[in-house]
Amino acid sequence: YSAGYVTRLSETTVTLTRPHAAVNRPGERLATLFSSKPRKIDMSVHVFKAPLLMFFIAVGVMIQCASAEAAQKRAYFAGGCFWCVEKDFEQVSGVSEVVSGYTGGKTANPTYKQVVRGGTGHYEAVEIRYDSSKVSYERLLYLFFRSVDPTDAGGQFCDRGDSYRTAIFVTNAAERAAAEKAKSQAQRDLGRRIVTPIIDASRFYNAESYHQDYYKSSDVVLTRRGPKSKAEAYKFYRKSCKRDQRVKRLWGGAAPFAS
Repeated sequence: YSAGYVTRLSETTVTLTRPHAAVNRPGERLATLFSSKPRKIDMSVHVFKAPLLMFFIAVGVMIQCASAEAAQKRAYFAGGCFWCVEKDFEQVSGVSEVVSGYTGGKTANPTYKQVVRGGTGHYEAVEIRYDSSKVSYERLLYLFFRSVDPTDAGGQFCDRGDSYRTAIFVTNAAERAAAEKAKSQAQRDLGRRIVTPIIDASRFYNAESYHQDYYKSSDVVLTRRGPKSKAEAYKFYRKSCKRDQRVKRLWGGAAPFAS
């Protein structure tokens, strides 16, 4: 309606008028299509509906956000070289990110050199950030055991020393129960004693930025074979360390990441 048609506006009603309009229809006399009598539209219902609709939309958005946040979880595993574990688990559907770092020890803010030298008590480990509505903690445990040599108490593959040992770090009783169950199942499947400890989680320290996403970085580093991208250096390291060969020999077709 144009402004000229609005004759009165209050909080609850709008009064609208329209002029006469008539048409000639074959066989019919002129007809008045609209009455000139003002008609009232009750706006109170419409004024009420809009805020109510916005309220329900806001509640729905908050519920969705809360559900999504509740589904975001973190798992902590040590499986030898954290470059390799990071690369393996970033392939898993439902995992959003894997961060390389250190945990399990007492030294605050440890450096890579301190950890590999020994004495800090820390393991090279990863923090796996995942959506539990897409991948379960139990599934991550299954994949972890079959991506390492859990029978080796002295390190992993070519990397020797306490910082390269395997471990699972649990944050609550439910995770501990799941880890114990997964360990028992892996031991039955393998037919050998598994030495991977299940430890109460302590503070996780992110490793230096140099180590993050190492396996896919294009940054150039100096290697024994000359300058190489980190991605190339990583592939050479993994092959030379015979990680995949050992895992395939141990787990056969159950090894999820060995190529």
